[in-house]
Amino acid sequence: MTSHQFSALFVFALVASVLLQLWLALRQINHVRRHRNAVPEAFAANISLASHQRAADYTVVKSRFGMINTVFEAMVLLAFTLGGGIDALMRLTEGWFGPGILAGVAMIALLGLIQLVIGLPFSWHSTFSIEERFGFNQMSKKLFISDAVRQSLLMAVIGLPFVALVLWLMGRMGTYWWAYVWVATVAFMFFIMWVFPTWIAPLFNKFEPLADESLRQRIEALLNRCGFVSNGIFTMDGSKRSSHGNAYFTGMGNNKRIVFFDTLIQRLDGDEIEAVLAHELGHFKRNHIVKSRIWSFGLMAVLLFVLGQLLPAAWFYQGLGVQTANTATALTLFFMVLPVFTFLFAPLGSYMSRKHEYEADAFAAQQASATDLIRALVKLYRDNASTLTPDPLHSVYYDSHPPASLRVAALKQQA
Repeated sequence: MTSHQFSALFVFALVASVLLQLWLALRQINHVRRHRNAVPEAFAANISLASHQRAADYTVVKSRFGMINTVFEAMVLLAFTLGGGIDALMRLTEGWFGPGILAGVAMIALLGLIQLVIGLPFSWHSTFSIEERFGFNQMSKKLFISDAVRQSLLMAVIGLPFVALVLWLMGRMGTYWWAYVWVATVAFMFFIMWVFPTWIAPLFNKFEPLADESLRQRIEALLNRCGFVSNGIFTMDGSKRSSHGNAYFTGMGNNKRIVFFDTLIQRLDGDEIEAVLAHELGHFKRNHIVKSRIWSFGLMAVLLFVLGQLLPAAWFYQGLGVQTANTATALTLFFMVLPVFTFLFAPLGSYMSRKHEYEADAFAAQQASATDLIRALVKLYRDNASTLTPDPLHSVYYDSHPPASLRVAALKQQA
């Protein structure tokens, strides 16, 4: 393949993926607006027309903003690749440090900083315009800026040394460097999962042991029934950023934690919280987490192998507007353009995720109550302004969870 052919292929794939994303967003907007004035029958007794319309308007506004963001990100990608941005940054940092690992790390750090800065206005608008307009934002402007600074520092302290290691392995380990990088990446991901609950998450939120004694006893009984060992049950002050509610597992091994947003605790009763937790435990008992990790680690091995084949190919660099061919530019280019060439496969990941959600719901129906889980989901749909009427094709392509109507219908069969 020549560099001109690869440039043409890249532009075609980028334009096709952008047009597909815009078309799917328009389908979502039109479908949600058509069903705005009638609550689906299955939810009419629990969700008012006003709440349904609020969810529809929230979905439409977010989708329109997402379309703008999609076009902007495509323009930025073109600027960094065919526009010569990455090549200019690489020449700049090599001028500072000379060719080598330090220049590569500096280029990647500078690129990340630029992406952060140009992305801040979009994040600001999403937080202080869209989320605030619909009553979800609880974050102060000071906290927004503080979060951005802390995230940047954390990425520099943890991420840049790992990038330096990867570049060193790419340059020193010969033909099979990708296997060494894969091992290092897997080890790094396990390390992050291990330290996240006790070292990283507390940098951004306050975690306290669950104070409700009766609820804690119910949860511990459920954990014992399911054979799940945790390092504690905690509530998190999610309300200082958003009124959205959620719950999640974090950590690994004997450092696993169960975390409830304080907003979730405030909205759901004990039966509903137990059902939500039973659903999350379903992912654990059905080995969804293990399967997901195996899949992600296997995919990472394949991607690194492909990058290994592209590393010596001059057309790969030149076709993406880069004349400075080295490990840093190869790594950066590959993972920047990868989503363009893999976007068509997004429905496969969404399908597997939805399948796992159905299985976790079925587990929750066995260990707790399908009726309680339905009540909890309906409250969360209502309070989080989740649309009850997504476009079917948009949902198939993007949604990691089944549409509300299908999910509740499946749970009613379990009940």
